[in-house]
Parts: sequence; structure tokens; C-alpha cells
Amino acid sequence: MPTLALSTAPPRVTLRSAPQAPYDGAIAAARTCYSPRVIAREEVTEKHRDSIGPLTFEGGHHTVFQHAHFEFGLENVSRQFVWSVLHAYPFYNSEQSSQRYVKLNEPRAFVPPLDGEARDVFEQAVLRAWDAYAELSALLKDDTWAILKELRYVRPTNAAARHAAVEREAEKKAIETARYVIPIAAFTSMVHTISGLVLHRLHRMMHAGDTPYEAQMVIGAMVDLVKEVDPMFFEKVGLDTLEPHQLPEAGIPRPTSSGDAFVREFDRRLGTRVSRLRDWSAGAERVVADAVRSTFGLTTAEMGDADAIDRVMNPARNRYRVDLLNVAYHSPLMRALNHPSYVFEKRLSHTADSQDQRHRMVPASRPMMTFADTVEPDVVTPRLIRTNPAAQAVYDRAIRDAWTAKNRLLALGVPLEYALYLLPNAKALRLVESGSFLALQHKWTLRTCFNAQEEIYLASMDEIAQVQAVHPQLGRFLGPPCVLRNRIASPRCTEGTHFCGVPVWLNFPDAQRRL
Repeated sequence: MPTLALSTAPPRVTLRSAPQAPYDGAIAAARTCYSPRVIAREEVTEKHRDSIGPLTFEGGHHTVFQHAHFEFGLENVSRQFVWSVLHAYPFYNSEQSSQRYVKLNEPRAFVPPLDGEARDVFEQAVLRAWDAYAELSALLKDDTWAILKELRYVRPTNAAARHAAVEREAEKKAIETARYVIPIAAFTSMVHTISGLVLHRLHRMMHAGDTPYEAQMVIGAMVDLVKEVDPMFFEKVGLDTLEPHQLPEAGIPRPTSSGDAFVREFDRRLGTRVSRLRDWSAGAERVVADAVRSTFGLTTAEMGDADAIDRVMNPARNRYRVDLLNVAYHSPLMRALNHPSYVFEKRLSHTADSQDQRHRMVPASRPMMTFADTVEPDVVTPRLIRTNPAAQAVYDRAIRDAWTAKNRLLALGVPLEYALYLLPNAKALRLVESGSFLALQHKWTLRTCFNAQEEIYLASMDEIAQVQAVHPQLGRFLGPPCVLRNRIASPRCTEGTHFCGVPVWLNFPDAQRRL
């Protein structure tokens, strides 16, 4: 029987920061377009509010509503809601409580509107998952401690503080893996900043995605808080929320065999890879070379293809590649990498993809889980669990329990939207992802570091190898910061005290990752 008590609560939304008179600010920005000077908010009249605001909005000139930014504090919101709605598009900034580094001692989760047996099934399943998480955390800590003790050269003669620091790191590595059994209903907290235009869009689309009930509560609260600051921002302009029957997604036929047939078909294409190169710009290398030459007005005789590519990709010749501020999009030279694009099919767990989707310049077609539900368990199993039989047994039990409870809810007539909250972070997602070479090389630099989440690291290594096979000149200088910065910039490793302990730069990509 579960040993803990479940804590739940309604979403808590606070407005941490907002501009003064955002509606007047938008109108002033619009008027500036027709003025030789900048128009101030104080110059906006009631006539302007009634005419320019609606005329601008209804005419599709929405950029004026982007100047107002709202910083929200969000608590008691589910991981599933964040993944499905808040981080499913690129126009936001978030700082979110991390399950990789924050131990989940207390079972805290979103509970949908359920009664009687259905609510009991839901709550008991959440509690059992938390018990499994605690058990896995304890089982895996010895494994992570053994590995880190070797990587960090911990000896019995070391100071107690040294031992304690590595033990804390071992615990964090253990909970990073144990979190795979935590349900996606688990609460998270975050600071979430969006423009006024994005808030209008969220309000319009809050019934889309997999969590319309929760989205309506959270986004509705966000809109209400902005109305308190400036009622006109929604009363003078805006569109009504699209009802579920109005959404094109609602007209898509349901899979005839749940999501299981799709899973089998997708996985056959993927084979043994985490990520498979599906499509690419065939003439990418020549296009990049032409773009470099066009930037600087050079002929092919003055700068050959190989030289042009080397100038933009070789960190010894292009220090932007190792700049800590990621100034690539501001560099006339590096913008040449915008033109080639690559498309990947990949399989990641829900928890890994929740991190992967934060690379907002590398968009993906992620599954609607209400369409892609599977009858049988469908998960990603971390390597640390696969190598520990006792942990594997606990993990398998937790996974089976989650699916059994989810299927039980469906048998009781519970909407799939609510039942899916019980699925674990380990739930496998299949998606199509693409990006420009400029965006991808930045992502690969970050995610081939040994401190990157394991699944995203493996996907990135898959992707680099396949790009190198089709475009060897572009693929020559890809890898983690320590590899790019070696003998070029100091410090070699940008992780500071979080250095992985492995001299990856000596034999990348063959260096073996252990955690």
C-alpha cells in the first residue's frame, strides 16, 4: 500500500511583472509607424483606443501587441499541461523547477475532476508511482555513487566535504533516472513570460492540445490578471476562444487500432536509432558556401567552397562558434548556416522531450497523446535502470501499474484527457523535428555535453553522425563545447564545477559516457 499522502490544489497564477497601460502602448506603437517621432502612451486618446486599436488588430497588424510582455508565476500546474500547451510553440521564455535536480519528496499532482471509484483509482496510482520513485532513488544511488567516485577521483583520504559533495551529486543523478516513473500529472512551478499577442493566441486556442480542462483554468487566470492591469487589452480587441467542435483537430479520424499500429510502423522506420535523418537539403554545402560569398561580395575564384565552409564552421577561424552568448543570429557570417535544413524522426520519453522542446528554433510535430494512446505499456527505459536488475523489476512494476490504472479509468468511462495524466514520464513519444543548420549546430553543441540529458545526448549523437555522412564538410566541426574550445578558448569546459570528469576532447565522438 502507498505510504504517502497525495497533495493537490488548483493552479496558482500570479502576475509578477507587467507594463504600464499595455493597450495604450500598443496604440502608441501603431501610431509611431505614421509619425516621424516616437508616440508616447500619454498621447493616446479615447478616440484612438476605439478606432486604431480594433482597426490594427482586425487588419492583422498584430506586432504592435507584442511590445507588452507579461511575466507570470505558475504553480500547481502539471508537467503534461506545460508540455502540451505552454512549451508547444516557440514564443515564450520559461524557467521551470527541474525534476533532474529537485527531489520529489511529497506526492504533489494535478487531479482532474473525478469522483468515486475513478478518483480513488487515480489517486492510488499516483501514490504508488511516488513509492516506486522513492524505491528507485535509493536503489540507484549506490550505482551513481560508484561511477562518480571513480570519475571524480574520490579517495578515502579526501576531506569529508569532498565526499559529501559527490554524494549529493550521486543522489541527483539517481533521482534524474528515478523520475521516469513519476506521472505526467506531477506538479511543477515556473516563471513564464509571454507577449500580449501570444496571450491572445493562447486564449483563442486554449481548447486545443491534450489538456483543455487545465488550460482553461490556467490561461483564463492569466487573462483575468492582465484585465486587472488594463481591461482594455482584451475588451477593446481580441477574438473569442475557439470551441472544441471548431478546432480542425477535432475532425481528424480516430485511429482504428488505438496508437499501437502507429507505434509499430514508426519504430520499423526508426530501427535501432533514437533519431533518424528523414530529409535534408541536398545541396547544403554549396548553398552555405554561396551564402558566405554573397555576404562578403566574393567570387568563387576569390573564395572556394571548402574555404568558405571552413571560415564559418572552424572555431579556430570563427570565434563565434565558442562565444558564450550565442551571438550566431546576430553574425552576418553565421547567418549563412540558416539556409540548409534537416528533418529527423525521433523517439523520446515524455520527460526527455519536455527538455528537448525548449530548443524553440528547432520545431517539432509532437503527438497529440489523446490520439496516440496505446493499450500496452510503451516507454523508454534509461540505461542506469537496464543495468540494475532490482531497479528494472521496480521500474517494470511501476510501468505496468500506470497503464493498468489508465486503462481502468477508460473502462470506467473517464475521458482520455484525464486518464492520460497517469502515464509516467517514461512514456515514449514519436515526433518529427526539423531545423536550420544554424539552429541545429547550436543545439548539438549543448546536447553532446556529457551533462546533457541522456536521451537527448543519444539523439544528438545520432543526428551528428548522419549529417556528417551526407555533408562531411559541414559536419567536421560538430561536438560539445570542450571539443570546439580545445586549444582555442579558455576555459575548455564551460560547466565549471559540473565538469563531467571525462576528457571528451581527446577522443570525441568515441568517448564513453557512463552517466
